[in-house]
Amino acid sequence: MRPLKHFLALADTLHFGRASDACHVSPSTLSRSIRQLEESLGVRLFDRDNRHVSLTRQGQTFQGYARETLEQWEQLRLSLMSEARTLTGEISIYCSVTASYSFLYELLSEFRARYPGIELKLHTGDPAEAMARVLSGDEDMAITSRPRQVPEALAFKSLTRSPLVFIAPYDSHGWIPSTPESPSAEQWREVPMILSEAGLSREYSNTWFRALGIAPRIYAQVAGHEAIVSMVGLGFGVGVVPKIVLDNSPLRERVRVLPVKPELPHYDVGLCVLERRLRSPLIQALWDEVVER
Repeated sequence: MRPLKHFLALADTLHFGRASDACHVSPSTLSRSIRQLEESLGVRLFDRDNRHVSLTRQGQTFQGYARETLEQWEQLRLSLMSEARTLTGEISIYCSVTASYSFLYELLSEFRARYPGIELKLHTGDPAEAMARVLSGDEDMAITSRPRQVPEALAFKSLTRSPLVFIAPYDSHGWIPSTPESPSAEQWREVPMILSEAGLSREYSNTWFRALGIAPRIYAQVAGHEAIVSMVGLGFGVGVVPKIVLDNSPLRERVRVLPVKPELPHYDVGLCVLERRLRSPLIQALWDEVVER
């Protein structure tokens, strides 16, 4: 399996130095492994010179085979270990900073004690990227909001529900609508808005403003809800965030929730994974720990 791992590392990074670091081998060892693989196949997998590396058409075809073969190998290995009542390996989880301290302790504490041989790797970032990272195979699992339509390739288990709320600084500088519970287009037209760059909260915000018949005045578009709370707390505008993010923010005392009507939809936050990855006893073991709510 080692040559396939070397190939995938180089195919993903297109850089011999980074790929060799990821595989814990020297660049010359990695180059030799790729060359032997190409000789066995009788085709070039990469076009390379002193400055650039790129996949050939044959390399792109082989990339899918290599990834699927390694997944099948891992599933077989873990199945055999499961029969022997032991599991070892690695699971990567992607989530926002808020999700990491809102859910992970409850989700992973008992699992970690039950399966000490499983290594858990946590990556945090913009929740809008979570589902795409799972679909692309970059992450095994992710904690994210349930989209309006869950892709067929994904399995999703709900962990909690949280409303989306409009938040404003306590010192509003006079530009907060005087009656947010019965908003008018004129009141909201000049309000500086701080919104997510993408994701479900941005979709819901856009729908809300369309129903009001206006385009929001965008002050800033931000990756990650935590940063929206910070910018609103500094007085830059009105933001839209899941209430669970606000409740866990150290800056929550600097902002206030606006009683806006109609209310925005709730966020359904949960764990997602590729359906086919549930064939892995390793992934299935963690999936079984989740009690859907």
